[in-house]
Amino acid sequence: MQNKITLLEIKKYLKKKGFVIFKQVKKKNIEKNSFNSLSRTFISSLIIISAFIIFPVVTDFFERGVLVSKNFENNSKNNFNKTLNNKNSKLDEDLNNTYLFEDILQFDQQSTDAVRLSASTIQELFKSTNYNLEDIRKNKLVKPISLTFLPEEMKQIENIKKRKDLFIKIILPLVIQENNFIKMDRKKLFSILNKSKNTKAEQKWLNLKFKQYGVVNNNLSTLKIRMDETPISMTIAQAAKETGWGTSRFAQEGNALFGQWTWSGEGIKPLGAEENTKHKVMKFRVLQASVKAYQRNLNTHSSYRNFRNARAELRDEGKKLDSMVLSEYLDKYAETGKEYVKILQKIIKQNSLTDFDDAKLLPLSIELESLI
Repeated sequence: MQNKITLLEIKKYLKKKGFVIFKQVKKKNIEKNSFNSLSRTFISSLIIISAFIIFPVVTDFFERGVLVSKNFENNSKNNFNKTLNNKNSKLDEDLNNTYLFEDILQFDQQSTDAVRLSASTIQELFKSTNYNLEDIRKNKLVKPISLTFLPEEMKQIENIKKRKDLFIKIILPLVIQENNFIKMDRKKLFSILNKSKNTKAEQKWLNLKFKQYGVVNNNLSTLKIRMDETPISMTIAQAAKETGWGTSRFAQEGNALFGQWTWSGEGIKPLGAEENTKHKVMKFRVLQASVKAYQRNLNTHSSYRNFRNARAELRDEGKKLDSMVLSEYLDKYAETGKEYVKILQKIIKQNSLTDFDDAKLLPLSIELESLI
């Protein structure tokens, strides 16, 4: 009878011969391992797919400048440019008049030791400094002579041309000087807005200008429209019309060059006015304050919104401030309306006042200060 060979002996024999024996895996374990493997594969695939979807979004998020400071600054500047170039007519509608003339009144209240010079003294001063209108028409350079008062003898100057020339020579430097102040303010405004960040000093300056120009809600576009110059020829023509070339009582007694009214401030009551008349003509201690108040009035009052819009359009088109064009929008300055505009334009033409529109003020010298 042959001996039976067990399964264990067979396995030992095969191992000696180099064969590898695998255990039989139960079907239940195979199914479980297959399921686990499939689950891991599915989760891994989901993560990979999600990464491909999310990565471009995140990349685009960064590229749009939400987290990149350089692009954020550029977008900021673009927003400023959009604000400055906004031509919406509603921008210049609201007005806070609380502080409109506060700085001008403070300037006017400054003590001055100036004395009122006679017409002959002023003419001698102009002659000694070679200050004459013919030279100004040619070279566009104006002597920086700033007088505080008009001479009392304006009416006594019988030669109309001499009276007009004297009046223009007194008013011209004052107008250019005020335009220069506004020009410097506009330059500073655009410099501030071209930056991505502003200093506390710049923010303080902006807040001051918002007050001075009655800007509501710190609207930068409104400030841009209001903070601008007035044409020299138009300004001189209005001063000439309102004062009778410097001879009116308001000009002589109150340095009032433009006939501005006031209901609360210091002023001169018109002759022949009814007893219940509440308005007065604003008076000033110095001529310069009158020019300041006139420009602030044109630059803020609702009656001259069309004037400011027309001026802004000329700026946007790169054109000079044309007094003949802009004076068309001063029909509300006087009760005579369009007739008032015609008179202004006639004064400008007859006296060739546009010759002074490009005039520049010479730097103040020590020699000139001693003469004044």
